[in-house]
Amino acid sequence: MYYRTTYPSPVGLITLACDGDNIVGVWNEGQKYHGADISVEMIEKDDMPVFDAVKKWLDRYFAGKKPAISELTLAPIGGEFWKSVWTILCEIPYGEITTYGDIAKKMAVKMNKEMMSSQAVGGAVGHNPISIIIPCHRVVGANGSLTGYAGGLKTKVKLLELEGVDMSRLFVPTKGTAL
Repeated sequence: MYYRTTYPSPVGLITLACDGDNIVGVWNEGQKYHGADISVEMIEKDDMPVFDAVKKWLDRYFAGKKPAISELTLAPIGGEFWKSVWTILCEIPYGEITTYGDIAKKMAVKMNKEMMSSQAVGGAVGHNPISIIIPCHRVVGANGSLTGYAGGLKTKVKLLELEGVDMSRLFVPTKGTAL
């Protein structure tokens, strides 16, 4: 059984989802893949300790604090490859960015392969069901392109600016979302 509630944020209304004990989803309103991995209807329930913890975490995040991901119990739904990519995302420090290619190199090492496709990594990053907390917004193209954020590029820019990322070498692509 899955439960949901909402959280009003500076980047719009956010839906939170849990399995009772663990967070399984954090999606911006209108986000691509919103709730895609939950195959049953979520029950609206606001008064759950796990939701209280996430709301307090998000309050601190949006206030410019640096809450630790480890403070929350996360259980993103996805295959092992995706979960491995999401684990790497959790290692990106607050206020810093990395590239899809850098994550692909880390995944290649993890999987004992010579190389890994940046596009495969991009697919996992794009399907991250716990946005903001698992910081997929901190991933950019090798050339500084702010590409590929399921919550929308305007939201990605706002989150990076909130974290104090140096935006001077980053840009919004004119069309397409190729890595």
